Amino acid sequence: MEQQTGNRKRRRRASGGNTKSARVVNYRQLRHPFQPQTMFSNDEVENIHNTALRVLQELGLKTLLPEAREIFASAGARVEDEMVFIGSDIITAALQTAPTSIRLRAANPAREQVYEDGAMLFAAGAGCPNATDLVRGRRPGSRRDYLETLKLVQSFDVIHLLGPNVEPQDIPIHLRHYEMMRAQMALSDKPMFVYARGPDQVRESFEMIRLGLNLSDDEFNNGVWATTVINTNSPRMIDRPMAQGIIDFARAGQMSIITPFCLAGAMAPITVAGALTLQHAEALAGIALAQLSRSGAPVSYGGFSSNVDMKSGSPAFGTPEHVKMQIGGGQLARYIGLPWRSATGAASNVADMQAANETQMAMWGALQANATLTIHAAGWQEGGLTFGYEKFINDIEVLQMLAEMCVKPVGNDAEIGFDALADVEPGGHFFATQHTMDRYQTAFYTPLVSDLSNFGAWEDAGAKTSTDRATGIWQQVLADFKSPATGAEAEDNLLSFIADHTATGGASPMD
Repeated sequence: MEQQTGNRKRRRRASGGNTKSARVVNYRQLRHPFQPQTMFSNDEVENIHNTALRVLQELGLKTLLPEAREIFASAGARVEDEMVFIGSDIITAALQTAPTSIRLRAANPAREQVYEDGAMLFAAGAGCPNATDLVRGRRPGSRRDYLETLKLVQSFDVIHLLGPNVEPQDIPIHLRHYEMMRAQMALSDKPMFVYARGPDQVRESFEMIRLGLNLSDDEFNNGVWATTVINTNSPRMIDRPMAQGIIDFARAGQMSIITPFCLAGAMAPITVAGALTLQHAEALAGIALAQLSRSGAPVSYGGFSSNVDMKSGSPAFGTPEHVKMQIGGGQLARYIGLPWRSATGAASNVADMQAANETQMAMWGALQANATLTIHAAGWQEGGLTFGYEKFINDIEVLQMLAEMCVKPVGNDAEIGFDALADVEPGGHFFATQHTMDRYQTAFYTPLVSDLSNFGAWEDAGAKTSTDRATGIWQQVLADFKSPATGAEAEDNLLSFIADHTATGGASPMD
């Protein structure tokens, strides 16, 4: 009788007696939950750093922009034609003035970030010339795709920074920055991205941020409103637009993320240590150029090194070597005392198991390496040639699960629940204990796309894979999308600027 009464009480509790609110999570500002891992000894890290300095001083960096060569020369670097030989004293001085903590501003103050060691930020796949989904297939990136991917990025808090997810190739390049900046402010309130495609486009993009968000000069100069990614031309070269981008962003007080793309076996030595030495040397040179352009300029150490398939020459991502380079890159970033950017990636041509494995392996590499920012964290496939809508949704699932790792569990008496342990007989279950009833609505992560039903229920529901289910999710997200509160005013503020500058011919990118 007593057992039957207890069962009835537990059934009543399970049928709705608990009125606690649903689970609420905050993925907006994350900190790394684990200590960084190491791949090299302290002596080996120092050796890589010193060898990188030797590369810059003895072998030099081919620098195609005359102004950049002049800046290096004025600091004491030796310049011979287009080659710049940078002494270790220049690098040491640059590292002393580069900030270790950078405030990333946003239209919505709740979206702001502190870019520093220990922060854990994610950005979606970027720079993709194509887009793909199961409904419309693979296609060249268009304005529609750019706007849709912005909406997807805005809709998930676990993506912290904006980026050029899909290149809108149907907009002429001399006008493209107008639409990209308008859309970022109309559809999102997160920290923004500006392409470094020459002084005119950069200057106009910064002016649009001021206009769109009604910023005074003092407000614009108080923190970083825009970031850009600077890729060196490995091995040991920086082209005109990238060098100019470093200078332009530094002088405007905006952040350049210096990121060599060193693929071991192709444009970098085939060994992990050799590739990291080249990556480190090129990143140090870019950081120095930023600091020589403006002391204290916000700049990030960056690394996107992996290996190639030695049979085809194609880039590979999420490989053991990729992960080793991420962890080693993190050690080098900490050695010089700067926050840093890493990246995931996927070589797979479709959103299949290979794509998931590659991205997740690289994501764990970034987590173990304590990367401040991990780019290409969602949607990036085909080695960056395509942004996949279904892959984006499945990657978001992984990012949210990683974000859950930032919430430290508590080991106090209430959480341990001795009373629950005592309440359940051997061989019983905990479904209906008070301990469970008080927590079941908020205890566990709720999957975005994963299906946890049994085989029969899954089969009855159409036997859909996670890729199939992701289609319905991104479609619903786009259908339900609402622009942020700041969007309409920002767009209105920009209309006349865009119309006037379009009428006068726009701004051509730098060759």
